[in-house]
Amino acid sequence: MLFLIAIDLLSKSIAEQYLEFGQVLPLISIIDFLLVYNSGIAFSILDVNNMILSFGLSILGLIIVGYLHALYREQESFIYRIIFILIISGALGNILDRLLDGVVTDFLYLHYGNISFFVFNLADAFISVGAALFLIMELKKYLYNSEP
Repeated sequence: MLFLIAIDLLSKSIAEQYLEFGQVLPLISIIDFLLVYNSGIAFSILDVNNMILSFGLSILGLIIVGYLHALYREQESFIYRIIFILIISGALGNILDRLLDGVVTDFLYLHYGNISFFVFNLADAFISVGAALFLIMELKKYLYNSEP
């Protein structure tokens, strides 16, 4: 968990050192480097640059992390433990970034041609991959435990 948080915070620091705000630097055909700051939640939702909202989101995030950590500790399944590690690490990476700067640093710009999707960071990716794996595992559990 600490390794993933450290990688996230280090990647944000490197992005801030080597990129200028708003500068686009091509990486691969669908992902560019683009430094932006997000005061909202994942994918710039609620990005209104309000310190009270930012603090509230951090507190809410810590409550959710506490709940997820309790689930993690009860879990015996290796894959579910990995899922919770990804989600908790991503959440803590963004919470720490927000508490240090008041905003979250995003630097990976996902697009397809002229169609823009979002700018995100490694913590967002950890959360998204963890959530997707969780949904897949729950769907698999539902399908195999359902009556035909």
